[in-house]
Amino acid sequence: MVFRSHMAQALDEARAAAKRGEVPVGAVIVAPDGTVAAAAGNRTRELNDPTAHAEILALRSACASAGSERLTGHDLFVTLEPCAMCAAALAAARIGRIYYGAADPKSGGVAHGARVFSHPQAHHAPLVYDGIGAEESERLLKAFFAARR
Repeated sequence: MVFRSHMAQALDEARAAAKRGEVPVGAVIVAPDGTVAAAAGNRTRELNDPTAHAEILALRSACASAGSERLTGHDLFVTLEPCAMCAAALAAARIGRIYYGAADPKSGGVAHGARVFSHPQAHHAPLVYDGIGAEESERLLKAFFAARR
């Protein structure tokens, strides 16, 4: 199978989140056959739920569609480095690969901060690819926060 990035769709989800007043983060989960299993943007404010990050919402939807708590062989495209909470959930779901855009030195949980997948306690360590769509992801985030200052 030929690699196909789904970061453009994740960026669309991030833009939609920004329009809702949410931090612009978008996520897309792709099944092993290349079809999109789920897509979501942040909804923490809308749902009054601190766990309603794009990755968590996409995981919930993809797991419900798959009828399983495991998404072995699935890929995640997300516009921002997952936080520790999301990284732990992605490990529990056994996501195969994570492709993320912008690094998050302040709250990231993959390459920064907790570095969830590098701990011996991690149930699963997916392959991680960073920097995919990073410039556009960073631009969205900077514009969102600049407008609030």
